[in-house]
Amino acid sequence: MSSGSEHPVVETRSGAVRGTDDGRTAVWRGLRYAEPPVGPLRWRAPVPAAPWSGVADATAFGGTAPQIPNPAVPQGPARQDEDCLFLNVWRPSLREALPGAPRPVMVWIHGGAYTLGSASQPIYDGSRLVEVGDVVLVTLNYRLGALGFLDLSNVVSGGRSGEFDTNPALRDVLLALAWVRDNIAAFGGDPDRVTVFGQSAGGGIIAALLASPAAAGLFHRAIVQSAPATSMYGPERATAVARRFLEAADATGATPDDLRALPVDTVLRAAASAYTDVPREHPGTLAFAPSVDGDLLPEAPIAVLSAGRGHPVPLVIGSNRDEATLFRVMRSSLLPLTRRGLDAMFARMLEENPGVEAPKCDQVLAAYAGLPRRAVGVGMATDIAFRMPAVWIAEGHSAVAPTHLYRFDHATPLLRLAGVGAAHASDLYYVWGNLEATPRDPSFRLGGKAEARRVTRRVQERWTAFAHGRPPGTDWPAYRVPERETLVIGSEDRVVRDLDAARLAGWGATALTFR
Repeated sequence: MSSGSEHPVVETRSGAVRGTDDGRTAVWRGLRYAEPPVGPLRWRAPVPAAPWSGVADATAFGGTAPQIPNPAVPQGPARQDEDCLFLNVWRPSLREALPGAPRPVMVWIHGGAYTLGSASQPIYDGSRLVEVGDVVLVTLNYRLGALGFLDLSNVVSGGRSGEFDTNPALRDVLLALAWVRDNIAAFGGDPDRVTVFGQSAGGGIIAALLASPAAAGLFHRAIVQSAPATSMYGPERATAVARRFLEAADATGATPDDLRALPVDTVLRAAASAYTDVPREHPGTLAFAPSVDGDLLPEAPIAVLSAGRGHPVPLVIGSNRDEATLFRVMRSSLLPLTRRGLDAMFARMLEENPGVEAPKCDQVLAAYAGLPRRAVGVGMATDIAFRMPAVWIAEGHSAVAPTHLYRFDHATPLLRLAGVGAAHASDLYYVWGNLEATPRDPSFRLGGKAEARRVTRRVQERWTAFAHGRPPGTDWPAYRVPERETLVIGSEDRVVRDLDAARLAGWGATALTFR
């Protein structure tokens, strides 16, 4: 690695790359880790990037995965392109000091309901995190929506055996982690101290990695934020979604070559139809998510992790107090918020968990006694989608590795007054320290920025201490039964014993999922 330069050059196994160094942070953007997943590689496992000669420019982000734009998820300067398998590396500046000892590595997997987002979103600028934490940071793109999660292996005729691969997006992430293992030392990172961390769909992917035999040895610690860890399904549901997609694309009966020739816009439109219709018809389920395929995911991750059978790596896991208020504000159909939707979800859960003593809806409602009627649906949706999966995983994983459970409660004065509170994704600003990342964000119009900066500092120190191999704070004990001590992150952090007792009494200790 060259040092003392505004444009440091690193030699990776595929070739040399030139980044930037502003005196605080050195960054390499748009590093190709896989060949373009287009043409014959659409819906196939990714292929490692071919070597190149000369020095490749790494000063601009690579393309983001195709998606229907959402103004709530600004993508930054990168363009959409099916050629999207790129990653980015941040580290402390090389200008003022020698590289020193290898630093721990943090690998970020972004969220976005498995259909949105990218590593180039402004909120994921890693400058503050690497400066506070003295780490090497990697952010990565993976395929989204139908291109990343559709399983066509059982619904397309006229193809050769093995014409399609299951879980393309999960395979993307595995290949990116292999790239980190093989190349990160050249950037000053320690390949034997890799922490994966991610939020929402990114947290769901990490839950899948924790349960996937193929991920063994690729990471050594994990931080799972607000993961919909129960929203992964088996072949029958994946096949039904694939048929729905083919119908919406007017491609029923199409050959594999026909499907690979579909315009990206056609794929996006058909995927959007499934994305909207599936949770409306089957409340509590998603159209696109990692699938239990008998290969990368032999079993549902929630079943593996709640039984303590995941990779035994130290884990930080948690959720936000008011997750579902975001979906209420956005009028999203992804979570059932009404009694009708919740009843339908429970009926389907009872049907699909015949060997499990699943709770009845009235039993669960008892855990929310005393809440205003409007808050009950939001509370139940928050818990079944995010909080209870985190608790169920902590219950099982704590038996095999150090596990720390948290709940993020902090909200600005405006968000509290508006009844939004600590909504889904609100923790991102504090993990990354980019409080002004979203243009025209009204969150601080009633103040609260000084307090937010203090919360940010504590969260970043906890997350990066964990990546360094230390406990995430001397005040945060590991999760153990029956104490079940949980860190509540707010204007002041506090540890609460058995924080989720009432919810566990209502939902039960056995993990629930759809098949």
